[in-house]
Amino acid sequence: MVSPIMRARAAGIAAGLVADALLGDPRRGHPVAGFGRAAAQLERISYADSRRAGALHTGALLSALAVAGATAQRAARRSPWATTALTAAATFVAAGGTSLCRVGDRLSEVLDTGDIEAGRDLLPSLCGRDPSVLDAGGLTRAAVESIAENTSDAQVAPLVWAAVAGVPGLLVYRGANTLDAMIGNRSPRYARFGWAAARLDDALNYLPARLTGLLAALCAPVVGGSPVAAMHAWRRDAHRHPSPNAGVAEATFAGALGVRLGGPTQYAHELEIRPTLGDGRAPVPADLRRAVRLSRVVQGAAAVLAVAVSAAGRSGRPACPRGSRARWSPRQPCRGGADGPRRR
Repeated sequence: MVSPIMRARAAGIAAGLVADALLGDPRRGHPVAGFGRAAAQLERISYADSRRAGALHTGALLSALAVAGATAQRAARRSPWATTALTAAATFVAAGGTSLCRVGDRLSEVLDTGDIEAGRDLLPSLCGRDPSVLDAGGLTRAAVESIAENTSDAQVAPLVWAAVAGVPGLLVYRGANTLDAMIGNRSPRYARFGWAAARLDDALNYLPARLTGLLAALCAPVVGGSPVAAMHAWRRDAHRHPSPNAGVAEATFAGALGVRLGGPTQYAHELEIRPTLGDGRAPVPADLRRAVRLSRVVQGAAAVLAVAVSAAGRSGRPACPRGSRARWSPRQPCRGGADGPRRR
């Protein structure tokens, strides 16, 4: 029998996604930004140029999120309505697909008009590359790659963890992803301190990235692409990318869109020479719009899957018969209630 709590979780995921679609990320007061500020404050105390210090820093922050999420979810279990509201709020906080696509659309518009400076101003909302050294082609390529990667990181992965682990999973995933963005790079300061955050983010995104690749390949015809070409690019090129997860999304998007991604990539702290992904031409602003369209379709498919998996799931605790006053016990379920086992 499907648990009412799991149905409530599914309804909460759906409600949170509707809120994200209507509102997007708030410009001020976003809880993720608040977590980032708290992490930065803790870093002033916890920083040391070592993996151990970084692991303790990451573990302390994510443990706090896990405990908070588990406590709130446990308290909400008494009411399906409370579970729905709590899951909706957590999903809204963790999901970022709407804002991702809005920025992508806006960037394609300004690049169409040739406004390079406006494009450079928008790019930091998508990725951490140095926009000052990028021309129109470089901005377009960076945006397409970021749309592909963040389709997984900002939307598919939160949905996977919402379906699998509920509110604690959502909070821990978003916290880990935020820490990876803050300290999980190879700059001199964070090469060792950010190692744990980067590796944990890789682990949490492993399955979501591959689900994103599969959905992008299946949905390729929506943007005039071929599922076969998308899967071919994934199999051939994804492992060449320095990230075990971003490579899957970017290579599959490249194959689906028929464009070539990768190559020299300038970040604030280093220049990376990345291998190319896909066989097509260099992307143009029209391809960025196609990437956004593909992202929206993939996000929608992932949402349907997450809600369906949650609705079909079981809470793991069998319900006691109506009228039973005792708590459930693994050794003797539903003891002492009106419909419980009789004494012999």
